[in-house]
Amino acid sequence: MEKTEKRQNKWVKEIKDWTLSLGIAVVGALLFQNYVYAQTEVHNVSMQNTLVEGQRLIEDKWSYRFHGPKSGDIVIINGPEYDSRLVKRVIALPGQTIDMKDGEVYVDGVKLDEDYAKGETYPVVVPMPYTVPAGHVFVMGDNRENSLDSRTFGAVAQDSLEGKAVFRVWPIDKFGNLH
Repeated sequence: MEKTEKRQNKWVKEIKDWTLSLGIAVVGALLFQNYVYAQTEVHNVSMQNTLVEGQRLIEDKWSYRFHGPKSGDIVIINGPEYDSRLVKRVIALPGQTIDMKDGEVYVDGVKLDEDYAKGETYPVVVPMPYTVPAGHVFVMGDNRENSLDSRTFGAVAQDSLEGKAVFRVWPIDKFGNLH
């Protein structure tokens, strides 16, 4: 009888240990995904040819806690500027003046070399030239003729930047860092 009780106690202890370990692992994974790195999917065509609909990305949610975005970063926007998450490229930073002439983009009077851009770039709703306010960034999709971006809804608050897309994991033939 005593051996049976010891075996049962051993199993109960083993189940408790596994439950605790799995619980810690699940909580750790959820915290990691919510605050450090997460997987996200591209749901629109505004970033073609850099990104296309259906591609899966790794999003860095951590680094913007230590430093602000940089020009050229591909960011995930999740804020009041638009009712769904967006993937766009940072074009201008706080205090910089952006202008568009003859289908080209100029930041602080210097023409950007945008080998990633598809199509010509023209103002939409926001009048140009435009100076980006403090705490904001000016974003555009790489598919300039088919992108809802800062040209329409204005600069995006840095608080609305959920993170930075850093790595493409799907499709396999496009696997690698994002530029």
